[in-house]
Amino acid sequence: MPVPILKQGTFLIASVQSALTDADTERLQDDLMKQVSRYRATGIIVDVTAIDVMDSFAARSLRTIAHMTQLRGAETVIVGLQPEVAFAMVQLGLTFEDMHTALDLEEGLAWLNRHPRSRRDGRDSGR
Repeated sequence: MPVPILKQGTFLIASVQSALTDADTERLQDDLMKQVSRYRATGIIVDVTAIDVMDSFAARSLRTIAHMTQLRGAETVIVGLQPEVAFAMVQLGLTFEDMHTALDLEEGLAWLNRHPRSRRDGRDSGR
């Protein structure tokens, strides 16, 4: 099932509605990369609030998304990690220590709005 990706100004918001298969996760990576280029997005939020289980492939894929989009000039914030998911990830040694996370969508948007790289107004040709 494809993950809906909404455009909000220069930000993209991908709202994961259910656990993703490996194929869904790869499709999300491809879709986000295409839309970052198409809309010249400066920030991405991946909302995983609806996920109650995250395997190592999904966790690595989220890290890959963040790294790939950063290379394209967009900052990524993962929001909505459930407490049980965070606990299980730590127990398994899966961390997002090199990524930005936030409690919810509101905090994720606030982080992007404060971060200079994600607030470009289109006059910056630094890509």
